[in-house]
Amino acid sequence: MADTAVRQRIAELVHQATDGRVSPADALMAGASLSALGVDSLGLLRLIDAVELEYDVEIDLAGHGPRLDTMDDLLAHLAQGGAR
Repeated sequence: MADTAVRQRIAELVHQATDGRVSPADALMAGASLSALGVDSLGLLRLIDAVELEYDVEIDLAGHGPRLDTMDDLLAHLAQGGAR
C-alpha cells in the first residue's frame, strides 16, 4: 500500500487535473476506475503530466507499460519507481 501522504497528494492531483470535477475523496475510493469517476482523456493527460513532474517519473501512454486505470494502479506504478 502506498504511503498515505502520496495517496492524498495523487488524489489532489486528480482533483486539479479534472478542474474540480472529481473530488479528492472520490478519487480515494478503493477500486474505482479513473474513467468511472469522470476523468476524461484530457484529465488523464493532465494527471499523468502532473505526476511525472512532481515525482520525476515517466509514464508510458503508448500502451507498452502497465494499465493505469485506478488510483491503486497509479500508486503501485509510482511505488515501483515508474518507468524511466
